[in-house]
Amino acid sequence: RRPLFPAALDRDPVMFARPQPRRSSSSSVLVLVPALALALVMFIAARGENLASTMRARAVMPSVSRCANFGINRNMRTFASTSSNDFKNGMNLEIDGTPFKVTEFLHVKPGKGSAFVRTKLKNLLTGNSVEKTFRAGESVDLADVYKQDVQYTYKDADDWVFMNMETFDEIRVGAAEMGDSWKWMKESETVGVVTYNGKVIDVDLPKTVSLKVTEAGQGVKGNTATGATKPVTLETGAEIQVPLFIKEGEWIKLDSRTGEYLSRDNEGSD
Repeated sequence: RRPLFPAALDRDPVMFARPQPRRSSSSSVLVLVPALALALVMFIAARGENLASTMRARAVMPSVSRCANFGINRNMRTFASTSSNDFKNGMNLEIDGTPFKVTEFLHVKPGKGSAFVRTKLKNLLTGNSVEKTFRAGESVDLADVYKQDVQYTYKDADDWVFMNMETFDEIRVGAAEMGDSWKWMKESETVGVVTYNGKVIDVDLPKTVSLKVTEAGQGVKGNTATGATKPVTLETGAEIQVPLFIKEGEWIKLDSRTGEYLSRDNEGSD
């Protein structure tokens, strides 16, 4: 009988062993590529979510200037600052915890020494003006001052009541904050209410206002001197001095900052 296996098997069994399948390098690559692709997709998604969160945060935390321009009410403090090289008239600064408005500024470059900025500032709490000098390029905090347009509705005891016509929020202003602004303000007129850290500190009227003369006294008889004036009462109850030719029932223009007569208002009406 023939042997079941050839004699050569005894000599070299490896030659007749069952061949083992070889793992192709291409199959390893096919397994690795999807894993890398999945990891890349997850990384990009995470980065995109972080970017979206950042953009949303920036959207709900606008800058100070945007809040001032677009009437966004903010209860949280911002710690924005500016350089003295960028000062402008009307800019609000916070110095030693007090808000000031820049009314005048001048950049000075002396022949010797460092450049500086000389300013005149108005204290928004007291109304007093001070002069202060800053180094050129000095960083200064911006005051969290917010102005919104409101309508004067009525007077309630010692308070003047205003309403935001967009949100219908009611704002009450006391005599200390109102100052002399009530003298030049009529009901239903739109004015600006200024707040600092959420507290009303001022009422901002247009520089020129038009009011009706309700009572006009007689000028001193024989007084024809140039610039002679007489007292009149306005529709708000305020009294000012006007030229002798102004009569009861006429409309006049005046400076709301000083209360001084400017001219007749021929376009004024009831």
